[in-house]
Amino acid sequence: MALPSSRLRVGRGVARVISEVICSAETSRALPTQTPHAAPDRKASLAEEQLPNSISHPKWQRFVIPSVSNLLFVALLLALSCGMMGGVLLRDSDIGWHIRNGEQMLLTHAITRTDSFSSTMSGHTWYAWEWLYDVLIAVIHHLAGLNGVVFFTAAIIAATFALTLHLALRHGANLFIALFLLVLSLGASAVHFLARPHVLTWLFAVIWFDLLDSAAATRLSNKRLLWLPALTILWANVHGGFVLGLALLAIYLVGAAIEYLIHHEQRPQIRSWLQYLAGLTALCIAASFVNPYGYHLQVHIYRYLADRFLMNQISEFLSPDFHGGAQQCFAILLTIAIVSLATTPQRPSTSRLLVLGFAGYSALVATRNLPTSSLLITLVLAPMVSVTMVQTVNNVTVASRLRRLLSAVSSFGFRMHNFETSLRGNIWVVIVLAGGVWPCLHNGRFGSAQFINAHFDEKRFPARATDFISAQHIGGPVFSLDYWGGYLIYRLYPNTKVVTDDRHDLYGDQFIKNYLKIVRVQPTFAEELDRMNVDWVLVPRWSSLANVLRLTPQWTAVHEDDTAALFHRER
Repeated sequence: MALPSSRLRVGRGVARVISEVICSAETSRALPTQTPHAAPDRKASLAEEQLPNSISHPKWQRFVIPSVSNLLFVALLLALSCGMMGGVLLRDSDIGWHIRNGEQMLLTHAITRTDSFSSTMSGHTWYAWEWLYDVLIAVIHHLAGLNGVVFFTAAIIAATFALTLHLALRHGANLFIALFLLVLSLGASAVHFLARPHVLTWLFAVIWFDLLDSAAATRLSNKRLLWLPALTILWANVHGGFVLGLALLAIYLVGAAIEYLIHHEQRPQIRSWLQYLAGLTALCIAASFVNPYGYHLQVHIYRYLADRFLMNQISEFLSPDFHGGAQQCFAILLTIAIVSLATTPQRPSTSRLLVLGFAGYSALVATRNLPTSSLLITLVLAPMVSVTMVQTVNNVTVASRLRRLLSAVSSFGFRMHNFETSLRGNIWVVIVLAGGVWPCLHNGRFGSAQFINAHFDEKRFPARATDFISAQHIGGPVFSLDYWGGYLIYRLYPNTKVVTDDRHDLYGDQFIKNYLKIVRVQPTFAEELDRMNVDWVLVPRWSSLANVLRLTPQWTAVHEDDTAALFHRER
């Protein structure tokens, strides 16, 4: 969520791309013809086409052998918490103020309404729209420290992608196709693999879309949809991404309205669906007001997202740079979607077409939308491409060699799909979760082995300079980079206050303009420091601001290390 951004290197393969993207990504801040995704009965018919003989195996194997989705969950959980990608979730320091805000609410038994972390915004109204997540993560941190925070985040990410694979298979996708698209989604989402509340939005978006699209396929009032207002209440209190759920409802309303105008003979059924969907939308909108701030939360979010200056400065709100690995994974996914729409003999429903358009557009507008857009595209695309492949096999105008190849892939993929959906090996998920929670509660150790060791990277964050500030009892306020602010709050609050952090919606565009004048060392930077009453500056050691302060008589470097330099001004 930080204002500065960095570029990603392109890997040679998808697996390597995911790893490299995570390590060097920029920090921030569904009665048209049915596809398998639309109708479960179509899924069954496809399976029958590909599997003349069902696969049988002893019942006990169904519970012992893990499914591919279970294996995916376990692999992602271990990789993101203690494996080769174990350090990536703490590349962003937002989690620091989330933890401290949650602790503050637990101590005061009151929901935060004003800022207490910043010297410049102290006492100002703060819409802590992720307050419920903050309380939850503070409890986890109290019990298991940063190890618990990282393990929890890794579990949410792993659950999201495992659920996406499971839903794609349930709606008739070929296992190989679903896995291929999911790997691309993982690569695209890696740019935002961070310990922050937005990962819950990914999970909620997948659940929301499946409930809504499954009901839209039959145009019947589905009692399962009544979970959406309840989910809205939860969503609106853990992350501002709840607006995505409302946007999807609007898309399906528009899609149903278009189909009402096109299909005259089906108007009674479509009208009934439209009325039900409109009522559901109204309930969800009303449910979004069930938060500590009422309608002020929606107004605040709108003003924040409508602030063009902030949107043009915050790196994660900028359009993707397609020289990066994550962005290239999304470009491949989007290309597959375009080619599939152009070649599929069965037109997807209007609502799904609108979802694909919305997902593609939102990802091209802002990098932070890459994960949710990739997941939505995968859920729509996987069953559709699987149907196209089956129909290509049966198309006599296609070259026989290509048909034989696709037939082999399709047949084996659906055999694996049938075997996959018959397994109930969730016991392994439970075992791995339990096995991971134990070391988190015991300083990351499992016996004599260090299982997980979550910490902020000293090369990325000013760890030694923060130690110096704490040892010298420097009360501040300390001016530093916005993306270091959360780390400083985590390490120094309440003894030392920061001047700024990356809660850009709290500070506003005028403050950010002044902040940028300082970090960019514009002619009036000294005046801005005076206006903020700053006597302590902590910046990267070889930044432009550090070099200028070294040449300024009244400023003295009191601490320097390989990462940061701390300056003090004598008045």
